[in-house]
Amino acid sequence: MPTLEIDSLTKSYGTVHALRGTSFDVRDGEIFGFVGSNGAGKTTTMRIVLGVLAADGGEVRWDGRPIDLAARRRIGYMPEERGLYPRMPVGSQLTYLARLHGLSGRDAHDAMERWTETLGVEGRRDDEVQKLSLGNQQRVQLAAALTHDPDLLVLDEPFSGLDPVAVDVMSGVLRDRAAAGVPVVFSSHQLDLVERLCDRVGIIKDGAMVEVGTIDELRRTETQRWVVDGPPGATWIGAVPDARAVSLEGSRTVIELTGLTGTEGAAWTDGTAGAGGDAGREQAVLRAALAAGPVREFSLVRPSLTELYRDVVSSPADEASASTSQEVPA
Repeated sequence: MPTLEIDSLTKSYGTVHALRGTSFDVRDGEIFGFVGSNGAGKTTTMRIVLGVLAADGGEVRWDGRPIDLAARRRIGYMPEERGLYPRMPVGSQLTYLARLHGLSGRDAHDAMERWTETLGVEGRRDDEVQKLSLGNQQRVQLAAALTHDPDLLVLDEPFSGLDPVAVDVMSGVLRDRAAAGVPVVFSSHQLDLVERLCDRVGIIKDGAMVEVGTIDELRRTETQRWVVDGPPGATWIGAVPDARAVSLEGSRTVIELTGLTGTEGAAWTDGTAGAGGDAGREQAVLRAALAAGPVREFSLVRPSLTELYRDVVSSPADEASASTSQEVPA
C-alpha cells in the first residue's frame, strides 16, 4: 500500500490560522494516532485530505503524487459528527453507500452483511439509524467507512461514546486493516488507547505539529528516572554521580539522573568509568543500591503518553508562539 504524506499544510480564515505548516506521513500498514486539543487543527487536516476543504498552501500526496479524486474515492472516512441518514435503515444505507463507491449491488450487499456482522450490529440491519444507541451508531459509521474495502482509513474520533467491548471490537478491526497493509490515521482524546494501539503518534498544537514519533521515541528525555525498591535511598544515593532523589518513601526510591552520560567520561565512585553510556549509568545505580542491601525492584520510569502530551501542550515556548495566532474549532 502507498504512503499518505501531509506536507506543510496551511489554512487561514482571515487573521485566524487553523494550520501552520502541518507535516507528517502515514505509512503502509501503520496505525497513526493524531492527537491535540480541541481547535488544534486535527479535523481541518482530515478535511483537506478528503478534499472537503482546500488548503491555502502545502500539499497532500498519495503514493508520491498529489492526491486526486480517484485516490480520494479509495479512502474510508469516518467523521466525528454522525454522517449517516438518521431515518434510513442500517442495511439499506450501508448497501447504498457501498454502491456510491462503485461496488455492484451483490458486492455491496455482501460487504454490508460482512461488516455489520464483524462489528456486532447484524441484528440491527432493519432498524433506522436514529433508533440505535450512540455506540451502535458509531459501529455503523465505521462499517460505512469499510464497505468499499478502502486503501486508506481516516477516522475522526472513532472511539467516542463506545463502551469497553465496542472499543475492543473497533481496535481489532483497525489492527486487522493495518495488518493487511492499509494505512490508518485516527484522532482521539483517549490517550491511553492511542498509546496501546498506535505505531506512531503526532501531537498538533495551534495548527502545527510539535511532536511526531513512536511512543518510545517520544519518551526519550534528557534525564532518566529509575525506581528502586530495596534499601532506603538515603543510604546509597550519594554514591551515584549526577543523581538526585525525586521521592524517598520507605523502601521505594525514585532517582533522577542528569548531567554527563557514561560515554562522556563521568566517573563512578567505585572507580569505573561508566562505559556503555546510559547502560553504564543504569548499572551504577543498581550497584550502589545493592551495596546497601537487597533490591526487589529496579526499573526505568517511562512517562505515559498522557504525561508527554501535557508537557508538550503546556510548553512555555509553544505558548509564546501560539500567542501570536488564533484558533478556530478544528
